[in-house]
Amino acid sequence: MSWVEDDADANTAPVGEERLVDPVTNPWGTTRSTGDELHTARSEQDFPEPGPVDEHGPARIVALCNQKGGVGKTTTTINLGAAIAEYGRRVLLVDFDPQGALSVGLGRLDPRELDLTVYNLLMQRDVTVEDVLLKTDVDGLDLIPSNIDLSAAEVQLVGEVAREQMLSRALRPVIDDYDVVLIDCQPSLGLLTVNALTAADGVMVPLECEFFALRGVALLMDTIQKVQERLNEDLIIDGFLGTMYDPRTLHAREVLSTIIDGFGDKVYGTVINRTVRFPDATVAGEPITRFDPSSAGANSYRELAKEVLARWPLSGHGA
Repeated sequence: MSWVEDDADANTAPVGEERLVDPVTNPWGTTRSTGDELHTARSEQDFPEPGPVDEHGPARIVALCNQKGGVGKTTTTINLGAAIAEYGRRVLLVDFDPQGALSVGLGRLDPRELDLTVYNLLMQRDVTVEDVLLKTDVDGLDLIPSNIDLSAAEVQLVGEVAREQMLSRALRPVIDDYDVVLIDCQPSLGLLTVNALTAADGVMVPLECEFFALRGVALLMDTIQKVQERLNEDLIIDGFLGTMYDPRTLHAREVLSTIIDGFGDKVYGTVINRTVRFPDATVAGEPITRFDPSSAGANSYRELAKEVLARWPLSGHGA
């Protein structure tokens, strides 16, 4: 059975087949190994089922960051958060994108109708986290929402003292109440993203398995390094997550191979495949673990949750 439709696709081939690809569409040249093979080898490790926790907190704060849009940051924030909550952890999701996609995709909210959001938490001294927090339909999963008002904070924060630490100070009162805080960053490397990196213990970088998704990684790494040197010396890169992976295409497998070659053990063994169930779940305003709990996508995020919790330090972060 052929892998190729009627119009032969130069970027589609069986796993393991060597082929010289056009250097414009494939800068890596002849294929010696493919992402499927490397992914299979890396994903064989069976991470243990997370055990129950006797007490909660202090939370590990993770910023999901990539200046390229459409790579799966919001989808991962929602579904990873829900999967971690399934394992008995208390999870707080922070929508730190003025587009408010996380708020819409999780709670079926209309961001324009929200009276208080993360913008008010940052900019108004009389607003506390408790004023902004929203409960979700998922047990153990809470949300700090966002809307277009947050775009004004990028300008208004410029004149603030310690402007890069505003989010860190805002979250401090509830750190002991949660095991995990996931921050969904906007697709830019501006002041809001720097705030998220300054507040975070770790960074997760979702990377679409597509060539253009790799082009901005060097700039992102440079920003992370500057934050480490000047604002948050304890910040580490937790890992790179391959998303929107289509194992049928040679291009996706080669991109995944390149990610693994470049970042080694920092690449999660779990890879998130493309599926129409993710947008369906978004429209329903639910994580895929609730919308279609037996689906491959739901199981992938449960596996990622196990891997993430196993990688984190054991003390103080609900691991």
